[in-house]
Amino acid sequence: MAKKKADIPKDAVGEKVVCRNRKATFKFEILDRIEAGMVLTGTEVKSLRAGQGSIEEAYAMVTDGELWLHKLEIPEYAMGNIFNHPVKRTRKLLLHRREIAKFAEGSSQKGFTLIPLRVYFKNGRAKIEIGLARGKKMHDKRDAIKTREVKRDISRATGQRFKKS
Repeated sequence: MAKKKADIPKDAVGEKVVCRNRKATFKFEILDRIEAGMVLTGTEVKSLRAGQGSIEEAYAMVTDGELWLHKLEIPEYAMGNIFNHPVKRTRKLLLHRREIAKFAEGSSQKGFTLIPLRVYFKNGRAKIEIGLARGKKMHDKRDAIKTREVKRDISRATGQRFKKS
């Protein structure tokens, strides 16, 4: 029997998720999402394939009609020696002009920002999911916590009921 590959969560067929921004849905209200390609060097791709990377502090900006990703942390590749990349460099995202214009219009409004939601490989190519987001207020966050706890309590109660029977 063949060995299993590393336990990387799969969202869809042919997609291997490298990292997620789990706090994004808690801190922000995601209004729109889009998939973009990334311009990466060889050692960055190898680090991502090894499952390394962090998008917690990352954000995207439109500058001169191009979409750029800032503060995406991809650690240096162990075997990269002198050809390694800077850990937090600015990376260009690949989208069509009309898609960039749509997101530029949305992000230019007050209170809106572009945040990365997840980095993944799709059919062998590194992709990133960008979301147009608006920051939540404190009372919105409390409501989210409350509904999450209610759902958890309901699932516990129904699960215990089925276990006893």
